[in-house]
This record gives sequence, structure tokens and C-alpha cells, in this order.
Amino acid sequence: MPELSVDHLQAILPFLAIGFFAQLVDGALGMAFGVITNTLLVSVLGVPPARASASVHLVETFTTAASAISHIFHRNVNWRLFFRLVIPGTIGGVAGVHWLSNLDAKAARPFVMTYLALIGVYLLWRAWKMNHHAHKPAKVVEPLGLVGGFLDAAGGGGWGPVVTSNLLVQGVEPRQTIGTVNTAEFVLTTVISATFIYTIGLQAFTIAAVGLIIGGLFAAPFGAVLAKRIPARRLLFLVGTVLTITSAFSLYKALI
Repeated sequence: MPELSVDHLQAILPFLAIGFFAQLVDGALGMAFGVITNTLLVSVLGVPPARASASVHLVETFTTAASAISHIFHRNVNWRLFFRLVIPGTIGGVAGVHWLSNLDAKAARPFVMTYLALIGVYLLWRAWKMNHHAHKPAKVVEPLGLVGGFLDAAGGGGWGPVVTSNLLVQGVEPRQTIGTVNTAEFVLTTVISATFIYTIGLQAFTIAAVGLIIGGLFAAPFGAVLAKRIPARRLLFLVGTVLTITSAFSLYKALI
């Protein structure tokens, strides 16, 4: 068996750090792992959008599985809402994979960065509006799942910020919103990962995925600590600011 060289360690460290940071935030907020990871992979490390999205969804297959089991165990899942989300969500996810996989990386970059910048602005808006609505059943679900699944696959993240935040805006009870959306995300990421393997092959899953998985799993226990000590509104505002600035700068570079 070949020894792990210094070059291999240096190559994996950036992905390990991104996975750790993204999972840290996601553990505290219940969203934004995919958005943060994909933004940093594409904007900072220069990973092609399709490969970045494929790596992110492979990692999320592991992290969302653990989350789904926990939410089901604690009875946080509204199963009627789950099926209303997961069916259109997977359809949108498969469509997003085919759209992204059939585009040249340079051509896809401005679209992906525009989407991620808008998600950053959206998170800022959610931070401003947080905790200003009463609980009531959701009225718009299936179209939300379809759009959320498509954008999640095409941008490498966004299911949590888009779907969870929209359901909360509609007034759905927070505990069931987070539990149901996270459980549906496991099915979504599994289908998207399988579709990526079918369309662009196993070469999409490289050392980036390994580093993200290790970093994400290592950070998982610390996310719960942050959730208790840092107000969600403040952390959401911070995430929105980072994503907006990073994505807007990357979009500017892609267009000039």
C-alpha cells in the first residue's frame, strides 16, 4: 500500500477545512452546508461547478442520513409534508444535474455564482425577518420542492436555505420544518449523487469529497455547541454576508 505523502496531505487540507467550517455552520443553523461548500469550492479553489456539486452531494448523502435518522427518532418529521416535498424535489434535482452536466464549466460559472449570490441575499433577508410570523400550515409546497431540488443540484447547495426558509415564512412549525426538510434532503442528495455518477462518471468524486467528509464528520459535534451559544439570527446574518460577498466577487471575475 502506498504511503500518504506530504503532497497528498496538503491537497486534502483545504477540502477538510471547508467541510469542517460548513458543517459547523450547518450544525448550528440546520442549513447552508451545500451553499457554503459549493461557494468556497468554486470561488476559492476553482473546482468546476459540476464536479463541485457532485462532491457536495456525495458528502451530504452521509451527513443527511445521520440527520434524518435523528429527526425520525425524535418524531420531528411531518410525513405528509415529506412526500409533498421529496417527489417534486427529486424531479427538480435530476433536471438540475442534467442542466449543469451538459454545460461547459466556464459557461456554467456565471449562472451558478449568480444563484449563490442571490441565496446569500436571501439569507440576509431571512436573518432580518426571523421570528416574525405565526405558525400555520404551508400552502405552497410542491413548486417549492421542484425549484429547491433544481437549484440544489445546479448550484451544489440551497435545498435547506430555500425550502426551509420558505416554509418558515409560510408559518410552518420550526421543529417539523427542519426535521421534514432534512429527512427529504437525504433522499434528494442520494438521487442527485446517483445521477451525477450516471452522467459524468465516478471521476467527479475525487480527493475533494474525501476531505469534505472527514472535515464534516469531525465538526458535527461542535455544531450542536454553537447552536446553544450563538443566536441563529446572528449566525444566519453572518453566513448571508459571507456568501453574498464571495459569490458577487466571483461573478464579477467570471464576467470580466
